[in-house]
Amino acid sequence: MTSASNTSIPVVVAGALGRMGAEVIKAIHGSSDCQLVGAVETSPGKEGIDVGLELGLGELDVALTSDFEACLCGASQAVGKLGPGFGAVLVDFTHPSVVYEHTRAAIAYGVHPVIGTTGLSPDQLNELSQFADKASMGAAVIPNFSVGMVLLQQAAAAAARFYNHAELTELHHNRKADAPSGTCIKTAELIEELGKSFNASEVDEHESLDGCRGGLRESGLRLHSLRLPGLVAHQEVMFGSPGETYTLRHDTIDRLAYMPGVLLTVRKVRQIQGLVYGLERLI
Repeated sequence: MTSASNTSIPVVVAGALGRMGAEVIKAIHGSSDCQLVGAVETSPGKEGIDVGLELGLGELDVALTSDFEACLCGASQAVGKLGPGFGAVLVDFTHPSVVYEHTRAAIAYGVHPVIGTTGLSPDQLNELSQFADKASMGAAVIPNFSVGMVLLQQAAAAAARFYNHAELTELHHNRKADAPSGTCIKTAELIEELGKSFNASEVDEHESLDGCRGGLRESGLRLHSLRLPGLVAHQEVMFGSPGETYTLRHDTIDRLAYMPGVLLTVRKVRQIQGLVYGLERLI
């Protein structure tokens, strides 16, 4: 744990040696206004190792730790009593099984959570939103940090006004734990803000293999998930009407694509009140 100056944004990264966590640490290290003050990692044999040396960045004077709450406590104390807008920030890319507890703990310790881990249920999001409101804490749950994905989602929501049939497909690497992705769910939710129903049945369908038509939402939208090595993160929204289809697709080639959105959220989360869901709420 290192101390942050009064002019820098102190940041804790949970999931520090994961694919996304490592990129976040590199982005924080390369920024002019953020300072890494904590790195949480549960991989065996990594306790106490300098995260900078582990990631090839040189010594950063930040030791890896598996004690999540102690790291939050240290980050909160390092900031002192500088007042609103000067708190520490947690960036979390861990696992759906712990993300709710991580987010709640961060708010409780006065550390602003920036959550990239997907898998939170609507009920959990609602509970966390209420908790953040009561604590007067800015918090952000961002299913996807890519500006390009935000543009796709906005285009899909606009196109849905003109089409009554649509299906969504998301493709990810085979180490992703949850399906469908939070990004795909968020895209469906934005489309559904119109309040209309989709994909009215025109035939008595029968699945000879359960689930082959994808997950069915109350709106009638169907979501499909693919998991394969070699993929990073990809999404396609296909609309159909008699005589035509309209397809929107976004491909993430490298996780570097997420870093501008991560840094933007880190910089803004201390200035907001309550919990925001989705990058489009911040840009």
